[in-house]
Amino acid sequence: MKITKSHHTYLCTFKHLMNLRFGEKCALSFKICTLALVLSVLMFPHIAKSNPSTPTARLLAFKRAKSLDNGVSVSWLNQTWNKDVLTENALKTGDFTLLKQLGFKSIRLPVAFEFFENQQIPDEQIFSHIDNIVKQCSLYGFKLIIDYHDGDFNENNFLLETKRVIDLWVKLTKRYKHVSADALFFELYNEPPHMNPPIWKDAAYNMVTAIRKIDNNRTLIIGASNYNSIYELSRFVRLADENIIYTFHFYEPFLFTHQGAEWIGDQESTVGVPFPYNAEKFPIINPKAKNTDGEKNYKEYPIDGNEQSVRDKLQIVKNWGDKYDVPILCGEYGVYNKYADIDSRCRYIKTVRQTLKTLNIPGILWDYNSNFSLFNGSPSIENLPDCMKEALKSPR
Repeated sequence: MKITKSHHTYLCTFKHLMNLRFGEKCALSFKICTLALVLSVLMFPHIAKSNPSTPTARLLAFKRAKSLDNGVSVSWLNQTWNKDVLTENALKTGDFTLLKQLGFKSIRLPVAFEFFENQQIPDEQIFSHIDNIVKQCSLYGFKLIIDYHDGDFNENNFLLETKRVIDLWVKLTKRYKHVSADALFFELYNEPPHMNPPIWKDAAYNMVTAIRKIDNNRTLIIGASNYNSIYELSRFVRLADENIIYTFHFYEPFLFTHQGAEWIGDQESTVGVPFPYNAEKFPIINPKAKNTDGEKNYKEYPIDGNEQSVRDKLQIVKNWGDKYDVPILCGEYGVYNKYADIDSRCRYIKTVRQTLKTLNIPGILWDYNSNFSLFNGSPSIENLPDCMKEALKSPR
């Protein structure tokens, strides 16, 4: 962790001069005043070491961010296409035991709050499921992140949307204020879209301010706009609140991690992309991807599709975190598993995890049991490929 010390402007005052016995007047030349300052540092070295450094609340955020490492998202309450999503419990005792066995330490719980609200589903029906997860995480020793997922924030509705998000967080903050802030985290808004950055920063500030009126100790998680982009975060200016972890999502190179993803559209229609790049195995571009961003990604993949490129891009956010001396979190990384071959998936997951470890950035996989799952089939040790077992072990 980098410690940034404050820079002070020292004035030649009567008090300084009396301590150094230079006389009772401060009408001295700049040269003499500078000499007084130098002598004070030499004679009283403890004074030089007493400059304020990282605030206590930020040090606490660093500590809590570290505790989130080796995490995994469980997207059960975000699966809005599942008509049974609220009538079943997707995290049972066996799941917590399995996650513990695999070395995971934290669980990120994305919740489609706005979807349920639009469906006029009572809050209590949603909150009761979250209550149970909070209880189980406490029982099994997992840190938990509640994530506001799939909102409808944009530049046109940001005033109304900000209020809607704040109303939800006020309810949750009051409900869970008794839960240890070392164990429960709030991620205020998943992947705010591309927009004028000051609009999102102001909205985030207002969300934080509303929560702080109720709970001063909870560590909050906030990302930049453009879908938690590493590049947007590198241009973000940190908020004044000290107890914040800054999150980003990492799916670079996108041509590989989202190959064939139907919800992305034609740009990622090229499948069979290996990681790292292999000229002999590299597929011909799907004609549907031509004249889209996918064609650009395809042409860049021979340079982009390798371990060094992953390291270089993660270094961008590491540099930003060091610049502001704030904790950062890779809130999502993973591979859509429908078309990517298992060996490439394992190599990619291992590369990202090792790089995050090297850079001292905690990371959370996406996800446990959906279309980015680590398993070949339902979650179990038997359905976890050997190469993925190795990938999960490597950075510990």
